[in-house]
Amino acid sequence: MSKEKKKKLTLKNFKGTPRKFNDNSTKTQGKVVVERKNSNFRPQDKKQTFEKKPFSKPFAPKITPPSDEKKKNAKEWAKKKIQEELHKGKKKSEKKVEGKRRDYKLTLGRALTDADEIERQRSHASVKRAREKQFKKDDDQEEIQKIARDVNIPSVITIQELANRMAEKSSAIIKYLLEKNVKVTVNHSIDADTAEFIVGEFGHNAIRGDVTEDQIKKIVDEEKEDKGSDPRPPVVTVMGHVDHGKTSLLDALRQANVVSTEHGGITQHIGAYQVKVNDKQLITFIDTPGHAAFTEMRARGSKITDIVILVVAANDGIKPQTIEAIQHSKAAGVPILVAVNKCDLPGVDPNKVKNQLLEHELIVEEMGGDVLCTEISAIKKTNLDKLKENILLQSELLDLKTKKDSLAKGVVIESRLDKGKGPVSTVLVTSGTLKRGDTFVSGVAKGKVRAMFDYNNKQISQAEPSTPVEVIGFESVTSAGDDFIVLNDENKISEILEFRKNGAKQKTLKSTTDNNDIFGNADKAETLNIVVKADVHGSLEAINAALLKIEIEKIKPKIILSAVGPVTETDVTLAKASNAKILGFNVRPNKEAKELANSYKMDISYFNIIYEAIDFVEKSIKGTLEPETKEESIGQCEVLEVFNVSKAGKVAGVKVTQGEVRNNSDARLTRDGTVVYTGKIGSLFREKNEAKEVKSGLECGLTIKDFIDYKKGDIIEIFQIVTVDRE
Repeated sequence: MSKEKKKKLTLKNFKGTPRKFNDNSTKTQGKVVVERKNSNFRPQDKKQTFEKKPFSKPFAPKITPPSDEKKKNAKEWAKKKIQEELHKGKKKSEKKVEGKRRDYKLTLGRALTDADEIERQRSHASVKRAREKQFKKDDDQEEIQKIARDVNIPSVITIQELANRMAEKSSAIIKYLLEKNVKVTVNHSIDADTAEFIVGEFGHNAIRGDVTEDQIKKIVDEEKEDKGSDPRPPVVTVMGHVDHGKTSLLDALRQANVVSTEHGGITQHIGAYQVKVNDKQLITFIDTPGHAAFTEMRARGSKITDIVILVVAANDGIKPQTIEAIQHSKAAGVPILVAVNKCDLPGVDPNKVKNQLLEHELIVEEMGGDVLCTEISAIKKTNLDKLKENILLQSELLDLKTKKDSLAKGVVIESRLDKGKGPVSTVLVTSGTLKRGDTFVSGVAKGKVRAMFDYNNKQISQAEPSTPVEVIGFESVTSAGDDFIVLNDENKISEILEFRKNGAKQKTLKSTTDNNDIFGNADKAETLNIVVKADVHGSLEAINAALLKIEIEKIKPKIILSAVGPVTETDVTLAKASNAKILGFNVRPNKEAKELANSYKMDISYFNIIYEAIDFVEKSIKGTLEPETKEESIGQCEVLEVFNVSKAGKVAGVKVTQGEVRNNSDARLTRDGTVVYTGKIGSLFREKNEAKEVKSGLECGLTIKDFIDYKKGDIIEIFQIVTVDRE
């Protein structure tokens, strides 16, 4: 550093003289003003002279003592001068011009115009933004009138769904309920009364019940009034008790062998076939299972049919499922034809069956009634033609008519998930003509007919009324019993699907709120979680209904998943997470699911017969129960004397009065009817020798572990605890 920089700078060593401190600081700012000596100035002390004190510099005039404000100004001025000396020789930094940085940016307009003439103007974008902002502000200030909406309220609805129907924010509803000390979330479900109160508080009109249901029914049933004039084949359902020969009768009628393909000889699927009579007329047959679990299938079969054939075995008579089939037929208002099967067996009496039918108000023609009855043999094919004639006669009396040249309608008889074809459903066309390429809605699923197959698995391009066909083109697996409607209007299809999905959601919410107690119920029954996978929806429906009826000592099976199709990895993962058992009915797992189940060490149970699956679940529930503990009495003895033995201590001399006394068995000592001590036999002696057991009528000595207070007359009961498995 230079010497100038090292030199300490003070007020004495900088050039210049101090300025005059006066009030006119604005005029003399930056200048040094020397005050002129006053001519009237006189020193107070005349004796004082200036010669006494030497001065190195010329005499400086006396300055008036400054005020506090002037001192402050002096300090600032001195500081400024010091800074100037320190930065001497350096380039002075230009004072930053006040203003925005972009104001001094060189633009084309500034380059071509004189700088003095430039006057900055606002851009068009800025003006536009300012106007929009002002308009928005004006709109916000205007009072907007709230729209009152008509809100449909079902029996159960979630907070989110209610907010959507009111076009309000769900957070506003939650906030309102919090003010009422009700804590909810968007997924919380509330009842119709609460929802109606909330709707009213938000200024909307509550409408109880779904108005859309009437509109949907109108769309579905709009052509029911016009039955048409085209004849159609009769739909005949074969019903009766299990193993009475229903499927054998159908095999004989259509010359097939379906029985051989059924596991255990029991029909577990609902089937549909067509039989040609006299090479002209057709009869559509629907086969229903006779097992007790398939109640829903029989009910569904009676609803979609024109005539019911009640098959009764001559050697077995009326059975529970036969009675159930009669009840379903009467409820549906369908005429019944009785077929007494197995008449070829020796020693059978068909009249016995006819007399039993009288108990259920079915009077055959031979007894003066109107019920047609035919004695047949399915195996020997006896009187089958007569049965066909009776069916055609009954169909003529019914005068079955329909409308062919219209959009097709039908009923889903059965549905399944095929590995190669995807969701497949067997549909019975009830009216209209179903063609390839038709768009349809069925339950909560929609689709387009991509291919159709008849009962012989032959591909066809169209299906007339009363024809059962296998339809490919469903977007998802539909439920058995759902309607099947062909519609060309996509808006109608969307409306129907939306309504039905909401209805399914409400049913789920209602079942959830009914079954699950959020506060916890002390008496709540335990559950056995089950995952059910089946080949077809009808079997799945029957298994679910049968399993839910099981209850053993307040333990119920809980079906956490039931679906159509093979067992997948997702099913195994869910079963592992919820500690559930996997039941596969006529299905097998895929490769990945099998490997995953092996890694989890889980067993997948497979069944082909429904009652075997039900028995398995019952045994599984019993297996979860703890074994019963039962006390079994072995013997009893009475204390006659108490002895003191040096090695053993006090020993009770007893006489065995009942049963026997065993070493190391449980013992209970009672005195005057009160239990004093319960323990185990420590040692047992008979004539100074250690014994394992002593029979009734003999005397012995014994000790009880950790007990010495024996007294004459005490009763010692010998017993053992036995565990018994629950049955």
